[in-house]
Amino acid sequence: MGKVAFVFPGQGAQAVGMGYDVYENVAASRQVFDIANRVLEYSLSDLIFNGPEDLLKQTAHTQPALLTTSYALYKAFEEKGVRPDFVAGHSLGEYSALVAAGVMKFEEAVAVVRKRGQFMEEAVPNGEGAMAAVLGADRVNLGALCDDITAYTGPVEMANVNCPGQIVVSGSTAGVQAIVERGKEIGAKRVIPLEVSGPFHSTLMKPAAERLEAALSELDLRDTDIQVVANVSARPEQSAERIRELLVEQVCSPVLWEDSVQYMIEQGVDTFIEIGSGTVLAGLIKKINRSVKVVSINSLEAIQAYEG
Repeated sequence: MGKVAFVFPGQGAQAVGMGYDVYENVAASRQVFDIANRVLEYSLSDLIFNGPEDLLKQTAHTQPALLTTSYALYKAFEEKGVRPDFVAGHSLGEYSALVAAGVMKFEEAVAVVRKRGQFMEEAVPNGEGAMAAVLGADRVNLGALCDDITAYTGPVEMANVNCPGQIVVSGSTAGVQAIVERGKEIGAKRVIPLEVSGPFHSTLMKPAAERLEAALSELDLRDTDIQVVANVSARPEQSAERIRELLVEQVCSPVLWEDSVQYMIEQGVDTFIEIGSGTVLAGLIKKINRSVKVVSINSLEAIQAYEG
């Protein structure tokens, strides 16, 4: 029998109205939204279901909104009785994976990702950092170009290694602009600047990492028997203390998504179940390996249609 991995999306997957169908129809899911509202002391569910979109897109709201929606969908899907061999999440999605694996209580996770979003927004003054998606470039060559630009123009690093031919870079505005201008030198087909509120997953996020370390040190994390494949190491982690360290590092380190998926496939995973808003991860996984089965659990309808 092949193995199963649950994967959870990160920032960029949000959409006004996400999760409303499970909120309306599944008591366990409604409870998740209610807990989030209580912990955050404002109606996150109202923002998720009704917008406005520009407010939902603010990092400090987006992060708890996506975690809450993913976990609400997870609670609704739980009734199917599928148990994962591995869990993983893309950036913020790692927190959803950790809640599903029992490492972190949802109440604590939703509070800490709200802080994480605030810390990330406040780490670099507006306009001083940027991110861009580099399409069609070789990873080694892009790394070399980043090093060259960092030395002469300004810091820029690989931030998200998503799938073959899709890597996001992050850093100073000047550094990212230089990648936009020089991407063709290394065979990039296109370099697309991203609308983000900061240079996420770059060393410029160190101030956010330090503040997050203090917030995470107060949480009671638990070891898990489910293998959590971490963004930073692309390897399974099960020790609470190691996971805590990696969550701090994750803020200013690259998300090794392609490596994480490859690792799980090498360990025998042939079914990936994406739980959360949208189908972003399903698309990336298919680009990494076309032969695996990928299912997106992003609505009540998708849960009801799931047959294993």
